[in-house]
Amino acid sequence: MSAAQPLSTCPEDNLDDRALVVRVAQHRDREAFQRLFLHFGPRIKGLMIRSGSDADTAEDLAQEVMLTLWRKAGLYAPERGTVGAWVFTIARNVRIDRLRRQSSRPYEDIADLQLEAPDASGEEETEMRQRERLVGQALADLPAEQRRVVELSFVEDMPQAEIATTLGLPLGTVKSRLRLAYAKLRERLETLK
Repeated sequence: MSAAQPLSTCPEDNLDDRALVVRVAQHRDREAFQRLFLHFGPRIKGLMIRSGSDADTAEDLAQEVMLTLWRKAGLYAPERGTVGAWVFTIARNVRIDRLRRQSSRPYEDIADLQLEAPDASGEEETEMRQRERLVGQALADLPAEQRRVVELSFVEDMPQAEIATTLGLPLGTVKSRLRLAYAKLRERLETLK
C-alpha cells in the first residue's frame, strides 16, 4: 500500500469519489476501492437487474465493472465527467460485451433506459403516461404481422430463430418484419426524445 494517508471511517469524512479513484490509481488503496465498491456495486447490480439480467448475472457484471475500475482507475479523466458517469459507462460497455458474447439478439442499451425517480413530479408522471400512450398507439398502428414479431421479440423475449419456428416463417422474413417495424416505430416516436 503506500505513503497514502489511511481513510477515516467517521461519518464526517468528505472524501469524494474522485479522490477515492485517485487513491486507487496512484496507491492501489484497497480501502478507497472498498468504499467505491460499497457505493457503486449495489447501484450497478440494480441497474443490471432493471435492464433484464438475473440476480446472479447482475452480480457477476457488477463485480466485472468494479474489477475494471480497479485495473483502469488511472484512466479516469475528471474533465470528461464525474466518477459516477465513468463507472456507469464502464457498466454499459461490460453489459454490451457480455450480450455480444452470449447472443446475436438485439440488446437494450442501459444508456437508453429511463430510470424512474423515487419522487416523480406530477409533470414527470404526466409525460410518462403520455409517452406510454404514444408507444402503445405506435405499436397498435403497426401491421399485425410486424406487431406480432415485435411482441414475440420484446415481450416474450424470443430469439429471432425461435420466432421464425413459432410462426412458421423463414428467418429472413422475421428479420425483415422487425427491421420494418423498428423503422416505423422510430419515425413515429422521434418526438419522445
